[in-house]
Amino acid sequence: MTQVAYPFDEDFTIKCEAKGNPQPTFNWTKDEKPFSLLSDPRIIASRNSGTFVIQNQGIIADFQGKYRCYASNELGTAMSEEIEIIVPSVPKFPKEKIEPIEVEYGDAVVLHCNPPRGIPPLHIYWMNIDLQHIPQDERVSMSLKGDLYIANVEENDSRSDYCCFAAFPRLRTIVQKMPMTLMVTRIKHTNDSSSPNAAVTKANFIKERKPKILIPPESSGSSSSVTVIKGGVLLLECIAEGLPTPHLNWIKAGRDLPKDRAVTESFGKVLKIEQVSAADEGTYECTASNSMGRVKHEFQVHVEEPPRWIKKPTSDVYSIESTALLLCEATGKPEPTIKWKRNGMPIDKRTYRGRVSAGEISITNLQLQDSAVYQCEATNKHGAILATANVNVLNIAPLVLTSDSEDYATVVGFNAFLHCQVFASPPAVITWMRDDSTMPLEGLRYTVYENGTLEIRETKKEDSGSYTCWVTNLVGKSAITANLGIRDATKLVVTPENPQVLKSHSVLLKCQSEYDSHLKQSFKLSWRKDGDELQINSTEDGRIITEMDTLFISRVTLEDQGIYTCVASTSLDSVTAESQLIVLELRPTAPAGQRGWLQHDVPDPPEELLLSEKQNRSVRLSWKAGDSHNSPIYESIVEFEVNRWEPGKWQELTRIPGNNTTVVLSLAPYMNSQFRVISVNDVGRSKASASSARYETPPTAPDKNPENIRVEASEPNEMVMKWEPLKPMEQNGPGLEYKVSWRQQGVETDWNEETVKKHSLTLRNTPTFVPYDIKVQAVNNFGSGPEPNVTTGYSGEDNKHFLTFTGDRNYGMIPGLEPFSEFHLTVLAFNAKGAGPESSPTVFQTPEGVPEQPRFLRLLNEDKDSVTLSWGLPRKPNGFLTGYILQYQIINETDEIGALNDVNITNPSTFSWRISNLSSSTKYKFYVRACTIKGCGKPITEEGLTMTEGSKGIGKISEAVNPTQKFHPIEALEPGTEYTVRLVTKNWVDNNSIFEDVIETRERAYAGIYEGISTQGWFIGLMCAIALLTLLLLTMCFVKRNKGGKYSVKEKEDLHPDPEAQSIKDEIFGEYSDSDEKPLKGSLQSLNGDIKATESADSLVDYGEGDQGMFNEDGSFIGAYAGSKEKGSVESTGSSTATFPLHA
Repeated sequence: MTQVAYPFDEDFTIKCEAKGNPQPTFNWTKDEKPFSLLSDPRIIASRNSGTFVIQNQGIIADFQGKYRCYASNELGTAMSEEIEIIVPSVPKFPKEKIEPIEVEYGDAVVLHCNPPRGIPPLHIYWMNIDLQHIPQDERVSMSLKGDLYIANVEENDSRSDYCCFAAFPRLRTIVQKMPMTLMVTRIKHTNDSSSPNAAVTKANFIKERKPKILIPPESSGSSSSVTVIKGGVLLLECIAEGLPTPHLNWIKAGRDLPKDRAVTESFGKVLKIEQVSAADEGTYECTASNSMGRVKHEFQVHVEEPPRWIKKPTSDVYSIESTALLLCEATGKPEPTIKWKRNGMPIDKRTYRGRVSAGEISITNLQLQDSAVYQCEATNKHGAILATANVNVLNIAPLVLTSDSEDYATVVGFNAFLHCQVFASPPAVITWMRDDSTMPLEGLRYTVYENGTLEIRETKKEDSGSYTCWVTNLVGKSAITANLGIRDATKLVVTPENPQVLKSHSVLLKCQSEYDSHLKQSFKLSWRKDGDELQINSTEDGRIITEMDTLFISRVTLEDQGIYTCVASTSLDSVTAESQLIVLELRPTAPAGQRGWLQHDVPDPPEELLLSEKQNRSVRLSWKAGDSHNSPIYESIVEFEVNRWEPGKWQELTRIPGNNTTVVLSLAPYMNSQFRVISVNDVGRSKASASSARYETPPTAPDKNPENIRVEASEPNEMVMKWEPLKPMEQNGPGLEYKVSWRQQGVETDWNEETVKKHSLTLRNTPTFVPYDIKVQAVNNFGSGPEPNVTTGYSGEDNKHFLTFTGDRNYGMIPGLEPFSEFHLTVLAFNAKGAGPESSPTVFQTPEGVPEQPRFLRLLNEDKDSVTLSWGLPRKPNGFLTGYILQYQIINETDEIGALNDVNITNPSTFSWRISNLSSSTKYKFYVRACTIKGCGKPITEEGLTMTEGSKGIGKISEAVNPTQKFHPIEALEPGTEYTVRLVTKNWVDNNSIFEDVIETRERAYAGIYEGISTQGWFIGLMCAIALLTLLLLTMCFVKRNKGGKYSVKEKEDLHPDPEAQSIKDEIFGEYSDSDEKPLKGSLQSLNGDIKATESADSLVDYGEGDQGMFNEDGSFIGAYAGSKEKGSVESTGSSTATFPLHA
């Protein structure tokens, strides 16, 4: 059964495809009940298939269930495997108040996470309120269930922000449990105050105790049973408490743990074995020990497996009254249950006329109505598998599938094959006849195969002609004709035959041929020497010339001696003819007055190989030379074969000049070798001798360490160390590993060490582009290699790229360079053996380009006819900024768009602009582009609505904040304006504010204007006049009041308006949502793809893919602030900056 989760924000497609004749129709069941694709308007069905799409609209929980597709036509019904659709709900931790946990110093404690249910996989993280991981080690660790175990608490474990985060990647959701408080206490001694121990605190009593197993729980006793699926991953967990902190150790009873598959994780508390097999069954023992004692727990591991096929039923075509036998056999653990279905329906053994058992179905005396589709399903608790077989019962006349009047040809003496492929039910009888005869072909030369093919052996010229294939069954018969042509065989002869040619003379070989005229178009000739093809005009000096049927060799040398073969081929046959060329030279020792000739050839192979003087790293090899054939042996080649590394592969070991027949061979340790010898003279090499006896050198420690130690390009904060591995003959013994040592240069620290089997090691969380000292030493079971040299390597740097050019070349094009950037370019060559050293770096700069869009665009101080725009620098200017282009246009809800208005801002330091003369209550779209001398880049856009008459604007701005910051500046604020500042966790847990405060920016300082005013005479006179007028006004008011003057009701209402009766007409740009625990809309790739628990103490920033590790939109921290509704907008384009602590 296949399980799929319905995506949150996408439509979902369920596929079902089938072919058949007639065209099949499709039906679905849901939870074993008929399911109509017309039952819900959100279902879109496909034509000519069973595929349908569920649109993501409304409540989709109704679609959860188990589905199966059925495809039917008049011959039967096929069905699919079951598909379970899971419609997940958003997981949530309960809103609860968690009481503080108080623990005495040295005791153990468990902080329970209890994550909500959701679709696997589930990843748990323990972090503090600053989103930094809780450090874990042997003392503090997280269980597989996600609970945090502390073996013995210390004072620094006290904190009030233990937070459990549960991540569900398939749901794109992370939820947070309410923070937990842990208080570690020290309790004073309770003795009488007069006791000498009264002042002794509990801190003086160390609670040392032997370990106690916490996982598995005490209720499981000293042994527990674990079941794992074959091919899966076995995880055994053992967590203990105690003081001192217990150390965990794992063994398997009766045998060793599999070295290549068994690893420990979580500081030794989890034993992990991948690709589990039946051999991994058995008893595993976990031992927790400290200085006070030890405790053990046994795991009885049982390996089970889902069903798998041993024999599946096969489809076939049957004739009437024949018998069909369908076999179905599966294995698994537990033993699978076999169930048969016919056309998708269970078979009732009581009414079905065939014989049904768990492993087979047998149907005798088949009839047309027995045609059906049979399904065999094997099931156990770990899964189900489905196999389908078609039983087609047919009663039709024979149908000949081979084309009529096919032409065949062969060569005299060869066999001929004439084809007659047939489909028939019942089976047909096939006979072949000559057109000029009514008798079937019979005799030893004729064979008719089951597939209808006629074979005629050792054909003759008189076999040419037409043949008829007759096909007959009870329903009817049919026939086709085949035409056979017999061609003459191709013949060759090379002249002269085996010529003897004097050295430095010439020779001409001619290849005379005869072939059938029908084969002229396909006839080809070629030449070979000693089995290797000779190319036309193959020698540089033109000594050997081949032209079709002739081969001419001038100035013959001893190397020209050999066997020359002429090869003739046609579309029907291929023949060869050969001639041996013998090269002669004057015999220097001939008697006076006589002439003689010597015949030369390669030496005979050496004989009688003998090994002696056997040492740890050498052996003496002796042999007897073979006949030199009148050409002295000037060199012997010794080859060796090592059955431990490359059995059957012979490699050259050494060459011995002259005619020496003994040599001491230098050998590497840990080699089991045999040897052979080849002799060489002027004519060529002899064949290899018979191999010697084997000799095995004893193992020892490595003689050398790896070479070409380097740090290859990697991600920032990462260093990948690589080296060339030792060759097999350099390992000197079994169990080769590499001990890697490293330390940061300029830092007083000990060497860090790690032993690995592969030839690379990756370090994470390293500083960016920092030099390290690196050493790599070879180690095997017999010791370590020599003290290694120290190599300097640099940890990962930003944006290092590699580009490979193939072939022998000295140029290449590098695409995709960023403009206005400095690059360091190095080149290195490589071949099959590896890469060479890098060249000296070349530094170059790319020219300016157009900028990227500004970082942000905000609307401030919106009014009925004006608005202030504020923007940021582009992320990548790609040059020197020359200014900005500001554009805006009306975009009301109709299809009509207003004219585009342009504002050219030539000062690149301007980051805000007031646009006036806008229409009230109108929606506008604003564009801002940054410009360089190369042009303007892409715009950033924002939409906004101007206010109605009498309204006051409210702005809202959001900024992404790096969670590791302690302070964050907020720019482009208006002086003298009140703002609400919120810090929220966007898309991570919920939108509740972590921090919220109300601030008011300062008014502009006009102190400079008033400096010295108080000393000016005109200013003193002005102040006196104002005081006199104020005194006069107060006197008039006093006189009027005494005369009984009244204020009107309207005036009172105007002076003291009812705030509840005042209508609010404020228009707001954007709304702030505070909904709980929404799933992430983006992909969890921003969390580095596959989220998993980590042992590092780094922030979740490490998992981001934004700039400098900041979270992008999938996981941002948003600081939101908005202007107060009671404050009016300020016309100035100046700005203020406020800085707020992020960890209040």
